[in-house]
Parts: sequence; structure tokens; C-alpha cells
Amino acid sequence: MSDERGTERDDAGDGDDASDEEGVLAASDIGGDGPPIDEKPYKIVFEANKCFGAGKCAEVADNWEMDILSGMAQPRTYYIDEDDLAENVRAAEVCPAKKERGVIHVVDRRTDEEIAPDPHGDGTLSVDW
Repeated sequence: MSDERGTERDDAGDGDDASDEEGVLAASDIGGDGPPIDEKPYKIVFEANKCFGAGKCAEVADNWEMDILSGMAQPRTYYIDEDDLAENVRAAEVCPAKKERGVIHVVDRRTDEEIAPDPHGDGTLSVDW
């Protein structure tokens, strides 16, 4: 079942959710249905609850804006193509939240690998939920 954000969740309480057998959450498990992968091959996973509003992302990427009411950043879109990839990778790299590990994650939907910030260096998703 999906929650209001389209995130898969385990309502049965049996541990059988959208993650794989090892309990590792894949990027494709997060969020609702997006546009076709051919059109928008990259996805942004944003840990909004850990954003503290530094605004570095909005300084380097047109896709990111600061919400005046909340003081937090937010992306204009979560699904991007090659034309928007570089600026969103830069936004992920400059995010100072999570002790410089960032809260913006750019994922290749074709391979399910994290492109940025990729602190582990192996493409695994570095989301802390």
C-alpha cells in the first residue's frame, strides 16, 4: 500500500514491504509512479525532514527553491532528464545537511544507483529514514 506521498509502506506489519530481502531500501521503492524512464531517467529523493534551510541547493540549481513560509528548500520536480542532471548533482553535492552527506539524492532510475552525493562510493542509496 502507498501513503499520501506514494511511498510504499508495510500495513500488514509483517516486514514484507518494498525493500529487498536484506532490508535495504532501493531508490525505486521510494515515491509514486513517475514519468516513463526514457523521458526522465533520473529521480530526486529528498529527505525534507532533515533540511535546515541553508539554501545552497537553490543557489546552484534552478530546480530548487526556498519556501518563504517554511524556510526550507524544495524541488520544483522530482524527475529530471539529462539537461537538468548536472545542476541537481551539484545541488546534492553542496547540501551541508547530515554532516555534509546531504539530504538531496540524485538517482539513476535505470540502474537504481545513487549518483550524488554517493558518500559510500558504491551507488547505494544513502537515505537515513
